[in-house]
Amino acid sequence: MKILVAIKRVVDANVKVRVKSDGTGVELSNAKMVINPFCEIAVEEAIRMKEAGAADEVIAVSVGPQACSEQLRTALALGADRGILVPAEGQVEPLAVAKILQALVVKEGIDLVIVGKQSIDTDNNQVGQMLAALCNFPQGTFACKATLKDGKIEVTREVDGGEQTVLLTLPAVLTTDLRLNEPRYASLPNIMKAKKKPIDTISAADLGVDIASRLTTLKVMPPVERSAGIIVESVAELVNKLKTEAKVI
Repeated sequence: MKILVAIKRVVDANVKVRVKSDGTGVELSNAKMVINPFCEIAVEEAIRMKEAGAADEVIAVSVGPQACSEQLRTALALGADRGILVPAEGQVEPLAVAKILQALVVKEGIDLVIVGKQSIDTDNNQVGQMLAALCNFPQGTFACKATLKDGKIEVTREVDGGEQTVLLTLPAVLTTDLRLNEPRYASLPNIMKAKKKPIDTISAADLGVDIASRLTTLKVMPPVERSAGIIVESVAELVNKLKTEAKVI
């Protein structure tokens, strides 16, 4: 069984994001870049399935600039077998990413696709669902538990009212939520081994996918800074300020 895992290069969640002075986007120069946290969970889940003997190969794929090869190497160090880089500059829209993954599913003969439920930069939460529709695969979204059994995968999903368990026939698409697993750290020996693992470069054109953007970002701006809080001396003073200044009561 082959598992395809999609990973995205994003700014580290611990870094304070800065907006470019001209308002055209987020400042990425000199920013620490990492694998999107939800994608890291997807990589971990695929590796666990392989270690359990349920999968034969784990393929990591990333769509983006050449620098994405750094995150692919990280995925290889964690345990993926090989990587695929689809070069692209700028922001690639979710539908284009889904079409690229669909082409790779066909090309590689993929049995299970695992993606993060969303990226922490754009928060679209669209690629997994779009991919399932394009491939006509069953999907298990927001997964907090997944178990392979007899050519099927049982997925426990986080929903508004609690949890829902669904049984999907492979091939299928799985999107990961935070409680699915705790990603491991790459060991030094595995980091060294990852340098010898292959990363293939395939253009979107070779896959028959047009990645030209249909959306234009007009302006990016930071949120308005909140004013500092104040300390009041009594309940009466608090009530008075809520009435006269905040005007909420």
